[in-house]
Amino acid sequence: MLSIIVSMSKNNVIGRDNKLIWHLPEDLKRFKKLTTGHTIIMGRKTFESLGRVLPNRKHIVLTNNEHMKIEDENVEVIHDIKLLENYINSKEENFVIGGATIYNLLMPYVEKMYITQIEEEFQGDAYFPTINENIWKETEREKGIKDEKNPFNYEYITYIKE
Repeated sequence: MLSIIVSMSKNNVIGRDNKLIWHLPEDLKRFKKLTTGHTIIMGRKTFESLGRVLPNRKHIVLTNNEHMKIEDENVEVIHDIKLLENYINSKEENFVIGGATIYNLLMPYVEKMYITQIEEEFQGDAYFPTINENIWKETEREKGIKDEKNPFNYEYITYIKE
């Protein structure tokens, strides 16, 4: 099963110049808690923006770059969406972590979404697709902690495909 995990602004911005625009340590802790022990699926630019292989997670990097090679037992580079079939059909939860192209490409196969909705608008160059309320049902909503380290109002929203 594929699940999306994403942090986005009110205007669906998810990044600029291949980076997150905001810093919310509480959201990063949640990302770690949810994805540790699972497979994370991402595009090349997202992988490069991580700066390292995240511990205790298998990384699948989907890219058109046929020459991309990563020498790490926890990273698999694939060039064809068909190679994700086992992850799509798995009973285990596998997380799609970005970026915008990968979210759009894999959205039809996703069963669940973990959205961190930041109650601000940002300027960016990467956007999350509009959530179709006819397909997605909100199942959970929780207010995030706002403090000196987490300077924005935000909510964690979980959706499942109906």
